[in-house]
Amino acid sequence: MSLSGSPLDTVVLGSGAIELTVLPQRGARLHRLRVDGHDLLRTPADVRSYDDEPFYWGAFVMAPWCNRLAAGPLEVAGQTVDLPISFRDGTAIHGQVYARPWRQQGESVFEVEAGGKGWPWPCRVRLELELESAGLTIVQSIVNLADDAMPAGLGLHPWFVRPVEVAVHAPSVFTSNNASSPQPEPVTGKHDLRRLGRMTPDLDATWADPGEPPVELRWPADGRVCRLTAGSNRGNLFITAASPSDVDAVAVEPQTHAPQGLRRLLNGEPGALQLIEPGGSLVLTTRLSFEQRNGESRA
Repeated sequence: MSLSGSPLDTVVLGSGAIELTVLPQRGARLHRLRVDGHDLLRTPADVRSYDDEPFYWGAFVMAPWCNRLAAGPLEVAGQTVDLPISFRDGTAIHGQVYARPWRQQGESVFEVEAGGKGWPWPCRVRLELELESAGLTIVQSIVNLADDAMPAGLGLHPWFVRPVEVAVHAPSVFTSNNASSPQPEPVTGKHDLRRLGRMTPDLDATWADPGEPPVELRWPADGRVCRLTAGSNRGNLFITAASPSDVDAVAVEPQTHAPQGLRRLLNGEPGALQLIEPGGSLVLTTRLSFEQRNGESRA
C-alpha cells in the first residue's frame, strides 16, 4: 500500500513472515504490523491522519503515564503537576510522547525525552523492538532524570483490526476508564472476557491481576491467533481494552497502572503510578506471539 504524506524516516523492520513499519517522527509509532501478509493494526492510508487524530491508529507508547489523569494543578511528591487537557472528556490522556519526534539510536531502538508542560520531572523514554520468526518483542523503558522521585507509568496502545475476538484472562476489573473506581470488582457479564469472543460495543475498562497469558486475540477469517504476554520490572500489570462502535478496531493495552494513577498514588489506592528513584527506571516488556489454530468462541 502506498502512503500519502509518507515521511522520509519510515523504518521498515523484517522481511519475512512478520514486517513492522515504524514512524520515528510521529511518536515512534508502530504504523503497520503485517503477519503472513495480513495487516493486524489499524493503519491509515495517509500518515497525516496521525496529526489530526493521534489516538486511534497503529500502536503507540504511553509515557510518563497511561490512560487518563486529571488535568489542572495537583501536588504530588513535593511537586506541582499541572497537565493541560488533551482529550475531549476533559482529561490529560496517554502521556507526552505519542506524537513527539523520537531519535533512532539503532536499527530498531528509539529514544525521546519527556517532562515539562505541566509534568515537573524530566525523563527519558526508550523503545526497543525485536522481530523473530513467530513473534515481536517490544521493550519500553523510562528513566527518571530528575533529582527527586518521579511517579511513572508505561503502556502500549495498539489498535487491532476487526473482526477480531478477544480474551482477557483476568478475574477483576475497573469497569470505567473515564470514571475509574478506587477498587476493582469481580468480572461479570460483558466485563467477563475470560473466553475468546467479540467484545461488547463501546466497552472501555481496565482489568487487574491478569493471568498467563494476559490476552489472546483471534482473527476468525483465517484462524490467526496472537498471544500477548507482558511484564514489568516493578511488578504491576493491567490490561485496558476498548471497543468503540465507531472505530473498525479494538484497543488492547498492557499498562503498568490503572486509570487516574496520580489520584491512586495520593490516596493509597491499587493500581497507582509508581515512584521511581532518581536515576531509576521502569520497564515494560510486551511480546506478541502468532500462530494459526481453530478454537471455540464466547459467541
